Amino acid sequence: MTGLPNRTLFKEHLERAILYATRHKKMIALLFLDMDRFKNINDTLGHDAGDKLLKEMAERLKTSVRKTDSVSHEGPELAGTVSRLGGDEFTILLSDIVQIQDVSRVARRILESISQPFLLDGHEIVITASIGISIYPNDGADIVHLIKDADTAMYRAKELGKNNFQFYTQSMNDKAFALLVMEGQLYKALEREEFFLHYQPQVDIRTGRIIGVEALVRWQHPELGMVSPASFIPLAEETGLIIPIDEWVLKTACSQNKRWQAAGFPPIKISTNLSAKHFARKNLMEAIAKIVHDTGMDPHYLDLEITESVLVRNVGELIIIFQELKGIGVSLLIDDFGTGYSSLSYLKKFSLDVLKIDQSFVREITTDSGSAAITKTIIEMAHNLNLRALAEGVETEEQFTFLLENECDVFQGYLFSKPQPAEEITRFLRDGKSL
Repeated sequence: MTGLPNRTLFKEHLERAILYATRHKKMIALLFLDMDRFKNINDTLGHDAGDKLLKEMAERLKTSVRKTDSVSHEGPELAGTVSRLGGDEFTILLSDIVQIQDVSRVARRILESISQPFLLDGHEIVITASIGISIYPNDGADIVHLIKDADTAMYRAKELGKNNFQFYTQSMNDKAFALLVMEGQLYKALEREEFFLHYQPQVDIRTGRIIGVEALVRWQHPELGMVSPASFIPLAEETGLIIPIDEWVLKTACSQNKRWQAAGFPPIKISTNLSAKHFARKNLMEAIAKIVHDTGMDPHYLDLEITESVLVRNVGELIIIFQELKGIGVSLLIDDFGTGYSSLSYLKKFSLDVLKIDQSFVREITTDSGSAAITKTIIEMAHNLNLRALAEGVETEEQFTFLLENECDVFQGYLFSKPQPAEEITRFLRDGKSL
């Protein structure tokens, strides 16, 4: 389709390049390029537009890489070759490398060329790419290792925010191996019942009493010990395991809240996080309704926390999903508000209940005028839209006083309590703990 060498021909070129570099004691570089968010193009504009984009990408890559940068099977008189491995993956071979800075220069030139808008069926599209780079003979002496190392470096570039390039280092391989091991363990964690929940109280800022708790998943591995959520949640998102994990959290949390209600404690809300991955499912509403029904918990005591990134999806479908959830009594919270990419106009379109102010603002409300202004604005905006404002990460009396004076509704944080096992929350409820 693109007129570029395919995976098989690319490997032949790389093999010959290695032989040439070995014979003449030269360095070569392999650039592994993957387009960022290419799937969104196919999903929104269709596969024909995606194919056109791939063809234009191929042309830009060929233009970006001058003949003196590339290698082919023609011998010492090197000609330009860019290859397409399949999908949205491309490779570029650079030969006769004198210094590594030359490779950086070429990678920057490629990214700059790609960053210019593409015109597809009357639509101006901006696309970015991530590039991983491996060097022969520094990183590997054969095809397998050079490709693997460049691929590893490319994923590191994506982790660092995309639209950049990264050279391979051994530490990347060590990290990749550790993640591979963790991924295998993560698949078994649910069936081995290695997950458990802690609950952090959410407190009415005027009365100082607990009105809800957020359920937070924890992983106690028999060999790795306590695994940080910052390590396994992103991996669960990437692998899709976040869906069964979220469902387990929801079911466990609802069951626990039902037990608290059955014990005669004043009813409180239970809040759980819902990954953006769920909103690509056709049976999301049915899955949530079934869990609520099976646990016997009144859905009016369930809060679902979603991130702002969810709101940039298909607005029409989201409105229907949100209305269905609201129809059975579930409340919806926007988590980490102010840190995402959504338009403020979305807040008018969706049936939301709470804006949760990100702790990065709360942490600095008494020391940074910008954070204070943003926090105050979010509170006022929430009230003007008939929403409640919930501040997370409250740790000091000074922060609490600021939120109280600016009429925030609810807070959670270490000032009241860190996340606790269910038994400790039971004690709080029994003793009527308040601020």
